[in-house]
Amino acid sequence: MKKYSEMTKEELKAARDELQKKCEEFKAMNLNLDMSRGKPCKEQLDLSMGLLSVLDDKSSLVCEDGMDCRNYGGLTGIKEARELLATFMENDVKNIIIYGNSSLNVMYTIIMQCFVFGVMGEKPWKDQDKIKFLCPVPGYDRHFAICEEFGIEMINVPMSETGPDMDMIEKLVSEDEKIKGIWCVPKYSNPDGYVYSDDTIKRFARLKPKASDFRIFWDNAYTVHYLYDEVEKHDHIIEILGECERAGNPDIVYKFASTSKISFPGSGLAVLAASDNNIKDIMKHLKYQTIGYDKVNQLRHVVFFKDLKGIKDHMKKHASIIRPKFELVLNTFEKEFSDVDAISWTKPRGGYFISFYGLEGTAKDIVKRCSDLGVKLTDAGSSFPYHKDPKDSNIRIAPTYPKIEDLEEALKVFTVCAKLSTIEKLLAS
Repeated sequence: MKKYSEMTKEELKAARDELQKKCEEFKAMNLNLDMSRGKPCKEQLDLSMGLLSVLDDKSSLVCEDGMDCRNYGGLTGIKEARELLATFMENDVKNIIIYGNSSLNVMYTIIMQCFVFGVMGEKPWKDQDKIKFLCPVPGYDRHFAICEEFGIEMINVPMSETGPDMDMIEKLVSEDEKIKGIWCVPKYSNPDGYVYSDDTIKRFARLKPKASDFRIFWDNAYTVHYLYDEVEKHDHIIEILGECERAGNPDIVYKFASTSKISFPGSGLAVLAASDNNIKDIMKHLKYQTIGYDKVNQLRHVVFFKDLKGIKDHMKKHASIIRPKFELVLNTFEKEFSDVDAISWTKPRGGYFISFYGLEGTAKDIVKRCSDLGVKLTDAGSSFPYHKDPKDSNIRIAPTYPKIEDLEEALKVFTVCAKLSTIEKLLAS
């Protein structure tokens, strides 16, 4: 089969006409399919229903150390939950704080603290000149939204299969003291599904920023989110806090995670891990925010999961539900785009997303065409600061939420729209 780049103008027009006919057929179907966010599906949520019954009015809500989970106290979390999440984070219990349900909220809170109070005695960010953050792209839209909220200037850093461009990062942070941080999703990155290499993580740990209040915001959101059961297909990354300690750079990183896509989104546990100095600095302000987070929910998670093995076994059940959806997307792309050399996509082994890369200048058009035919996707450009993809080529594919039969229908629409946009662009050029 000829690739699009090899077709004559007449052949492209004939292919376009066939695709337009298919679009008319889709339009008549009045579809209403949503692939816009990386949400767990109903079957995944059902896996955690036992959380609602592990505690009842006859359960002891008193912890090993005598703390009553029904009462005030326990600012950093109950002992049992801290021990569970310390193994989950691969960190010492003393370097763990358990918050409420949202790691995004914790990140926002830490940024707010940096703005209002500064970092470990440094001048508050609000009192400094314009500050900047480095943003590996494509990346997580809600990270970028936090920066927009605070008026932080964002600088794009290209991503590769081994992580962000470290040559660029090392140069920029060493030269510009206005650069105060960088967002990182080191494992199964959003949306590419890439995994940071050992070399990338070691270089992060050895950064020499000009700004003494520079911090790496290490969002390890998908730490146990494998798609496959085989251990050889599991990707592992170097634990960042320990690496920073070994590099003589212990305070440079804040590490975040949550159980949002493990138990219940909106009702899980968020956790932060950081150095002794950073924990002390954060606690100075946290004690004024709350007397303690939901300890009953913390105990509920401990009783339900028991240990790290319990969490990993639970995630195998998640994987069995969403793996066929990822494979459906990847197999469909392989089949439908084999003759379209302008199109590529990532093939993650974990996480929640697949990145689609169309011909430059087509992403917005593809998303609009899909929307017109009843298939809602994440807005083109959302994975870039200010919603501006310089190449207008990236689209985040979120396969987890739809039923597999709905996903199959949505992919039919998507592949037709992507081909049509590509042909139109080629004809215009």
